[in-house]
Amino acid sequence: MSNFFDDNPDIRFHLETMDLRRVVDLKEDGYAEKETFPFAPVDCADALENYEHVLRIVGEIAGEFVAPRARDVDREGARLENGRVSYARGTREALERLAQADLMGFTLPRKYGGINIPKTVYSMATEIVSRADAALMNLFGLQEIADTISKFGSEEQREKYLPRFCSGEASGAMALTEPDAGSDLQAVRLKAVQGEDGQWRLDGVKRFITNGCADISLVMARSEAGSSSGRGLSLFIYERDERMTIRRIENKLGIHGSPTCEMQFNQAPAELLGQRKMGLIKYTMSLMNGARLGVAAQAVGIAEAAYRAAAKYADERIQFKKPIRQFCAVSELLTDMKVEIEACRTLLYETSRIVDLKEGLEERQEKHPEHKKDLKADLKKYTRYASLLTPMIKARASESANSISYKALQIHGGVGYTKDFDVERFVRDARITNIYEGTTQLQVVAAIGGVMTGAAGEILDEYERDHDLGGVSELADRGRTLRARLEQAVDLVKAERDHVFQELHASRLVEMATDAVMAFLLCADSLQSERKQSVADVFLQGADLRTQANLAYIGSRKRTLLEDQEAILDDES
Repeated sequence: MSNFFDDNPDIRFHLETMDLRRVVDLKEDGYAEKETFPFAPVDCADALENYEHVLRIVGEIAGEFVAPRARDVDREGARLENGRVSYARGTREALERLAQADLMGFTLPRKYGGINIPKTVYSMATEIVSRADAALMNLFGLQEIADTISKFGSEEQREKYLPRFCSGEASGAMALTEPDAGSDLQAVRLKAVQGEDGQWRLDGVKRFITNGCADISLVMARSEAGSSSGRGLSLFIYERDERMTIRRIENKLGIHGSPTCEMQFNQAPAELLGQRKMGLIKYTMSLMNGARLGVAAQAVGIAEAAYRAAAKYADERIQFKKPIRQFCAVSELLTDMKVEIEACRTLLYETSRIVDLKEGLEERQEKHPEHKKDLKADLKKYTRYASLLTPMIKARASESANSISYKALQIHGGVGYTKDFDVERFVRDARITNIYEGTTQLQVVAAIGGVMTGAAGEILDEYERDHDLGGVSELADRGRTLRARLEQAVDLVKAERDHVFQELHASRLVEMATDAVMAFLLCADSLQSERKQSVADVFLQGADLRTQANLAYIGSRKRTLLEDQEAILDDES
């Protein structure tokens, strides 16, 4: 029997040691539903016990059912026949299992059929599913569609759509990207026109839409005629009918079980979600931040799968009369992979916790406006933290998944390059994670503001206040060295008073901030586990070298670098 929760001591470690008391209290609104719903928790301990039970179910489905079918799903893939998309058999069966286990309304309220579990635990579940089959996560992880309707839709829309998501009857998609509007969503051209009868209708094309064949899609469209900016965009709920045609599905490098569709809307009827003109600046940003957190969890899951495949092969492959794990070159690769996974995981769950606090405070304000003033400062703080940590973990986890999968294939040697082993699939599946839902370069653009304005420093201050790091003082001092270098680098960039210079070094600054935050999180983890002290030690050795190099590079003030780039890339010379 293989259970992807039970066999992962690091996920269990975080579930057991994280302080989720306020997260749970906010999610349960002071345990107000304990008299209404038989499975609603009566206190925090009861809720945590339930979370563990749910994760064990997810782990069992992932390990026993999903993972054994993943290779066949990859080979079969999704298909487009006569205008209709068909999932691979293993995908269909996995979705049925998840729905039967009541796992398709993970974060949704109980009144609509959901199980009302925080995003922190949902990230754990998403990671577990992704380890089994990254392509399935793209369908399981689209629960963010329903969550967006829950946050911003009318009560009539919630009652109409959310129970169908929770039961597994309806699948979801977010239709944002167009042929000429990828990263630049302000360039969306698909039109939404409201008729005299009040009915909105959609006209135009969406491309690269994950699960575009879904029953219910959130579609961003230009609702304000003559507009050209993000202010002219609204978000619409579209239920699939004959007025939308799937023109093609992409023939992709990886995640074959997840169909990526091109959608043609032909006067397709739709409902406005929330208010006009708020589609991009409010609703879609919320939707995409949730999706970015999901991709980060997906990346950690792929990395975990790749590491485990490499570790197993290294134990079994005998060369020169001993397992290749016993060669320092291989054991060092495995150690670096394992340490980076655990560093990404602790940042993933911490980011999820911050997002839970932010969203929980927003909901508490909505339900109890009399407390709005008391919650205002905390909401502002956690919104600021979430805005920094979400792109930070998406960038780091996705880049690490690529690196770790690549190393896993290297450990396999020649056989890893064949389809006889799963590791080649992990390499292909990982490659999309640092592209979709915003490339790593765009995550840097999203995170650099928080780094420059001191949000990273505020977070680190809070970690120092909340944890007595005296028990790991040597590790903590090394973490403080990383922070000092970050602050020095920020001061150097600010002193230049040059936006281009800041842009040039943004990726280095974000990497330094990420290393510093991860270091302090691992120090806090080390207070709970002697083994984690070794993890923190190895991580800090690598982070020390990275921050030294980044600081030296920024400090060189090489203003000629841009000129050098232009000269190198000028093929007319």
